[in-house]
Amino acid sequence: QSEQPPIASVTGRIGCSRPIMADHFAYLAALTAGTGCTPKMTIPSPSMLHLRGGRAAISREAYPDLDAFWDDVAAAYKVAIAHLAAAGCRYLQLDDITFAYLCDPKIQQNCRDNGDDPNALPRRYAEVINAALAGRPDDMVVTIHTCRGNFKSAWVAEGGYDPVVEAMFSTDVDGWFMEFDNERAGGFEPLRKLPKGKKVALGLVTTKVGELESVDTLVRRIEEAAKVVPLDQLCLSPQCGFSSTHHGNALSQEDQWRKLERVVEVSRQVWG
Repeated sequence: QSEQPPIASVTGRIGCSRPIMADHFAYLAALTAGTGCTPKMTIPSPSMLHLRGGRAAISREAYPDLDAFWDDVAAAYKVAIAHLAAAGCRYLQLDDITFAYLCDPKIQQNCRDNGDDPNALPRRYAEVINAALAGRPDDMVVTIHTCRGNFKSAWVAEGGYDPVVEAMFSTDVDGWFMEFDNERAGGFEPLRKLPKGKKVALGLVTTKVGELESVDTLVRRIEEAAKVVPLDQLCLSPQCGFSSTHHGNALSQEDQWRKLERVVEVSRQVWG
């Protein structure tokens, strides 16, 4: 049995007939009640239904026209997000590898092989995300997290954000978690497109290995980013989750806690 998940195939019309993991959010909210912590719900981005298999994995009988597919996806997400909002969710994160993956020429070629135009996909994905988020509560904060792969400390894609950043920053969210832990992510220059009032969490602390980043290194890199974007629009975070799957990554629980403590330590030093 393959450790990698199968590529999703769309065999019928897309819809949302009942709440998805709203009970999981309610459980988390109960645990955080009275702590001053904000419970966050993380769900796959709408674009995750498409990137890996593309047009080739979507039934032409169900969807002879891909516009109808995207309309149904956006409508289903609106319903699912409304269910989460009704459960009390006010911080929603969309996990979206697609923007970062589409920076890589190899992934772009995979899209062409699947019958898609990789140059058009970032804008299309952004449009669907915006349609999915339309009508959410005014007090619901939404962010997007993007990375280049994290399975068992591995990676899939590489390349700077230039090819996708305009489309990604056109999404109607409050901020973006962006991977910047090594040279595969390119430089900070694409951040010059960041809209006023929005934030970027710099993913400078890698979740792939246990080696702890130094305070000086992290402060220096934040200062480099602040030459492109005002410091008050920047935050600090790990580059991804510490484990994308049950297999885990090549670091220990102790390593993870040290890295989270380092994020807090550097954030207090830089932002107060």
